[in-house]
Amino acid sequence: MKYLLIALFSLHFGVVNASETRSQSVTILNAATATGAGSQFGVPEAEKTFHVSGFTTAGAGSATVKIQVSNDLTKPWVDLATVTLTLGTTPVSDGFATQSSWLWVRANVTALSGTGASVSASLGY
Repeated sequence: MKYLLIALFSLHFGVVNASETRSQSVTILNAATATGAGSQFGVPEAEKTFHVSGFTTAGAGSATVKIQVSNDLTKPWVDLATVTLTLGTTPVSDGFATQSSWLWVRANVTALSGTGASVSASLGY
């Protein structure tokens, strides 16, 4: 609590520049062209944002990506959210934010269709 009060005081009175607060983004799924889970990523922060994007090289398609979380990698993954995209040759995206204390996260493509369809996901914290 003491450090929270110091941080709030510092931000309020300009001791710490708000632009110095750091946020990070990591690609958790990079241009996947088939169904399946991506690699797991450990994230210490509770506040997270997820962004899923995709496209096709020709015509229409669709993608379903589950954002899955875990606190224990020996247990089954838990579905945090499902993002469904209607794909076309113009990239489309969707996302969400959450405040949760899960230690591990991954993106799992459960459905992907369309000529040359690919999907990516990123995590911000």
